[in-house]
Amino acid sequence: MPLDPMPDWVPARRRQIGERLRAARLHAGLTQLQLGERIGRDHRTIHRWEYAQRIPDLQDLLLLADAVGVPLRDLVD
Repeated sequence: MPLDPMPDWVPARRRQIGERLRAARLHAGLTQLQLGERIGRDHRTIHRWEYAQRIPDLQDLLLLADAVGVPLRDLVD
């Protein structure tokens, strides 16, 4: 059962994960389009994750970490 309302720390954590994803993508020298192609997602989805408008699931997080060459913990820690 989802929490309603969501605790205040959750949106802040989502933004932090999105910022880490963006930084890792840029460090890897990838555009949103290139990253999306690597993991089979649309570049708009990458944008939504980076700006915390949507939440990547665990499978997507694993693919993202591999595509940008960082351990998963670096994205979500």
